[in-house]
Amino acid sequence: MIAFAGSIELISPIFQTLLTHSISSYLVVGGVLLVGFAVYPFGRKAAQDQLQSIGLVNHAGVVPILQREYSDKANPRISIWEFRNQGIPSDIWESKRTAIEAALDITIIRMKYGKGKSHILLYTISARDDLPELLRWKDSYLSSDNFVLILGEGFVGPVTVNLSNIPHILLGGATGSGKSVLLKLLLMQALHKGAEVSIADFKGGVDFPPVWHKKCRMCFDEQELLAILAELVRELHHRKMLFASAGLPNIDQYNAETGADLRRLIFACDEVAEVLDRTGLSKEQKELVNQIESRLATIARLGRAFGIHLILATQRPDANLISGQICNNLNCRICGRADNILSQLILDNTDAANQIPKDAKGRFMLHDGTVFQGYLFDEKNI
Repeated sequence: MIAFAGSIELISPIFQTLLTHSISSYLVVGGVLLVGFAVYPFGRKAAQDQLQSIGLVNHAGVVPILQREYSDKANPRISIWEFRNQGIPSDIWESKRTAIEAALDITIIRMKYGKGKSHILLYTISARDDLPELLRWKDSYLSSDNFVLILGEGFVGPVTVNLSNIPHILLGGATGSGKSVLLKLLLMQALHKGAEVSIADFKGGVDFPPVWHKKCRMCFDEQELLAILAELVRELHHRKMLFASAGLPNIDQYNAETGADLRRLIFACDEVAEVLDRTGLSKEQKELVNQIESRLATIARLGRAFGIHLILATQRPDANLISGQICNNLNCRICGRADNILSQLILDNTDAANQIPKDAKGRFMLHDGTVFQGYLFDEKNI
């Protein structure tokens, strides 16, 4: 009995040492496993099966391999799925974008190559974390930055356009897409920022309640429109001489250096294709349209530095109606619900037709692929 007790006393220190080292080893191994759990895609097989089911395979029938899924450091709300693409080009991934979203239950914000072209990165959020169908405007959303206008809310925060850098906007969308509401949202903010706004409306002003008529210069026929555009072009040339004599390149620097308070001038047209359509016109009417188009082209080409901006909206999917001289200088392109032709006209691709639901209102896509929900606001507050 005494001998047995002595044996226990002899073994105990050894056992305790082993136990201590075992716990340390367990913690180290456990930590490694936890890190492994975080980066190892245990849904790899399921993801690959889903991609196989939608036909995303290379010429040999090999499906992309999910390497890992992890949070974006810049925005933890976004998950990045990293695939070895097995030689499948990015345009094939883009063409199957909607099918990939449905297969993996995600919304893809953007795709890009990673680690050369052997990997594809999908920046995603959960499909259940979609944008709200209705967003109400609050005056607190108005940007304090010089001429930044808020377009709406995207998957990663507010979506904006800075007219100091991107001076003109082409806005498209089918009837009922919310195009006119977004147009008025932009004009409302421009008024709050001190701009002078002129609006051409060939529906007799019915889309613009009386409050707009008090705040803006409205025109309802082609002759009046030509007069407004001619004034804007004259002001453009006047400002060009002012800036040249002061040796200053743009309206912001001119105002800052001279103490002047030149206001930005914005011309908006709710249906520019109606204005530029020459179908069935007489010779005199066509000449009038030519003059309107010429002045729009001048402002589109030269307006940025002088603080003169165009916001042109259309729902007519006819590329022949808006000339290249105008279209090529409308750098900010926004498209709501649309068919392939209108999406191609506005964005130079069919992404809006493919990615914006057919029943969506107020949902838009920017020229860089950003999807956002526009704000709804009370027109009495302009």
